[in-house]
Order: sequence, then structure tokens, then C-alpha cells
Amino acid sequence: MEGILVAEFDTRRAAELAVEHVVQECGVQRTDVVQPRGADNTSGDRPALADVKVKPKPGEKLEGPIEVSVDFHGDDPKRVVDVLKSVGAKAVRTK
Repeated sequence: MEGILVAEFDTRRAAELAVEHVVQECGVQRTDVVQPRGADNTSGDRPALADVKVKPKPGEKLEGPIEVSVDFHGDDPKRVVDVLKSVGAKAVRTK
């Protein structure tokens, strides 16, 4: 089975943590895990940890979830979904 999972996170920190967990726990190649950048992908819905005491720079915005896409090949995606949710994914969908 092959496909793409897209997970949404409230903070960039949670998204970056998800990438590390998927690579280390599920054996997914780092090149198959992507944090897309663009107008719709911001710094998250809320500041996290180190960001809390820092004011957003001009032009930065905190609105909208961070997306992490995972290409999976030949494996049951349930394990990847479980890992994404365990580190804070608020939604996971198949693309």
C-alpha cells in the first residue's frame, strides 16, 4: 500500500518533533517526510516554548496549522498515524 498522510499541528515545534518520531520510530526515510512551506503554512496557531516570550517579527503571523506530509510505501499507515497523533497531530488525513 502506498499513499500520503497529511497531519496538522498547532505549533512548529510539534511538527518538527513529529518528523523526528516518524523517521526514528517508523523507519520512514527523511526524504519521505515533508514540512511544506508557503502562504498557507504559518508558524502555527499558537506560540510554543521558546516562542512564548518572543514577539512575532513584522510580517509573521500565527494563524493556521502546520502541515507535515508523510509518503508511506508498502506498510500499514496505522503505525505512522499513531505516531503522528502521539506527538500532537490534531488531524491526520490521507491524500
